[in-house]
Amino acid sequence: MDGFLLVDKAGDMTSHDVVAIARKNLNTKKVGHAGTLDPMATGVLVLGVGIATRLLPYITDGKKAYEATISLGSSTHTDDKEGDVTFRASNELISSITDQKITEEISRFKGLIKQKPSSVSAIKIDGKSAHARVRAGEAIDIPERDVEIEQIEVKQIRHLSDAIEVDISVICMAGTYIRAIARDLGSALKSGGHLTFLRRTLVSPFLLDQCQVINEAKLIPISEVIDKIFTIRRIEATEKQEILFGRTIDQNSISGVVAALDENDNFVALLENKLQGSAMVAAPILVNTSSQQSGVK
Repeated sequence: MDGFLLVDKAGDMTSHDVVAIARKNLNTKKVGHAGTLDPMATGVLVLGVGIATRLLPYITDGKKAYEATISLGSSTHTDDKEGDVTFRASNELISSITDQKITEEISRFKGLIKQKPSSVSAIKIDGKSAHARVRAGEAIDIPERDVEIEQIEVKQIRHLSDAIEVDISVICMAGTYIRAIARDLGSALKSGGHLTFLRRTLVSPFLLDQCQVINEAKLIPISEVIDKIFTIRRIEATEKQEILFGRTIDQNSISGVVAALDENDNFVALLENKLQGSAMVAAPILVNTSSQQSGVK
């Protein structure tokens, strides 16, 4: 059993909860996901089943899109609404923040920027997640790192009596924390800020309208979506046999990782050119041994 599940994750569920349900529904332990979503977040969660779990890193590293709401006026220890309030701005300060100032500060996040991940994150520190260390009472300091935000737009601003709600849309590369944008916007405005809503609408190449709730999501064969992730190479039966024995075949026509499909559209392998002696050949870097079975896609 190999393929992808495109899930619209509900709120108040961990990504692991979704994986556990998929394992039970499909009666297999070989299920993983492409990029964690916080429990409060909803939206696109791509699950890989069987050999497709080995393809998930290529999806995880891609582009993502989000719709989010930031609350200005207070900070929390998790940088979202689930955390304890650690700072609250005065109503006078909140009322002095204009829409123009918010928009100007938001625009500074576009491009290649330095971002410090939230201390309550899935980032591993010496083998243990940051959020687990924080829960255990440890004081941690995660260093800044480069992230790329392709697009960030203010959709709506609402001025409340003790807060300002800012709806934004974000297109970014892997590793960007939307919670950190909320925190850093609040810091720039000296008001404090945290995330109150987050919905992921894209895990490239998969869009939200392709997703279903976990118990309604259907297994999609690898062959139906592989061309959206990799360049496709059609191989002959003799080449397939060579690959299944772990041998190289004639080089790919392009550089980078290529997906090999047989004459029946079965996913056979990922291939990448490498120098073997003085000759350039296509070497298998992942082989789908189940493609030997008839009808396995």
